[in-house]
Amino acid sequence: MDAYKLMKELRVNYEQEAHYLPKESGLRLIESTTEDDSRISAKCRDAKVEDLWSLTSFFGYSTQTFVLAVNLLDRFLAMIRIQPKHLSCVSVSCLHMAAKVTEEECNLAPPVELIRIGQCRFTASDLCRMEKIVAEKLNFKSNAITALTFLDMYHQIALSHCTDRKEILSLEKLEAQLKACLCRISFSKAKPSVLALSLLRQEIHAVQSEDMLEIASHIQRHLKITDVELRLWSERVARCLSDYSSPECSKPNHRKLQWIVSRRTAQNLHSLRTVPELPTIPEGRWDESESEDSCEDLMSSGEESLSSSLGSDAEGPYFPLHLRRQHLHA
Repeated sequence: MDAYKLMKELRVNYEQEAHYLPKESGLRLIESTTEDDSRISAKCRDAKVEDLWSLTSFFGYSTQTFVLAVNLLDRFLAMIRIQPKHLSCVSVSCLHMAAKVTEEECNLAPPVELIRIGQCRFTASDLCRMEKIVAEKLNFKSNAITALTFLDMYHQIALSHCTDRKEILSLEKLEAQLKACLCRISFSKAKPSVLALSLLRQEIHAVQSEDMLEIASHIQRHLKITDVELRLWSERVARCLSDYSSPECSKPNHRKLQWIVSRRTAQNLHSLRTVPELPTIPEGRWDESESEDSCEDLMSSGEESLSSSLGSDAEGPYFPLHLRRQHLHA
């Protein structure tokens, strides 16, 4: 797409972005809620978004899926008051709804698998009912205009003028930085166009490109974004990314993503005090009957779980790595 068409489409998205913003009054109510309250607090919401990031990475979903899921979640939470015990069902429902819009059908995780890996305490029927509620309340039928929408377009516009900067201005890094920001509810109050431009300018300053900075200024003038608004969110983005870069930052982990085993296996593992003497593995054909118990244990519904992490994409300042789907069988 040429630069003229990009700028025209950019303007159309800018005029429509307000329809996909969470209610600011609802977000302020969440931010003012204490953890002891019976309502969703900001810390509770942020922790659940980090869990969605973990699930997104585990199933190999795109950044678009994650960003859309967070958008649906925030819009719903800002509109409907729910109890903390229902937050898992709402958040996973938003992720599944987003995935059905953005992912190929062959890559969609079954609801049962989402629930299982997320260690949630609700059924696939509950998930289906919650999806209908969220879709009805948000009048959701297709995609939404998010910060990623603008980030992709800004990146295309920048590259159309500076093709030699393709490797330096990394879209993957920009997307990872966006995900880091979305883990804080305060960024849900930003206009998607402004948040995306703040991230772009942050990266342009990092690569010290004067020509790209001029392009960013041209985009700002085209969308009539004020200097005050852009400066405000640029400073917040810088603080957020600085915090995420520090080793003291508590980054999203995969405490929810655990191998599920049966109670019998869990008890056996917990009861081991010494390293057992392992039998010699016989040569020749694999005896499938010998693996029945282990496969049964691994795939059972499991009343207990072990804290065996599936791995983390929280490496480096902005979590650029992505986990791919791992099978749950031995």
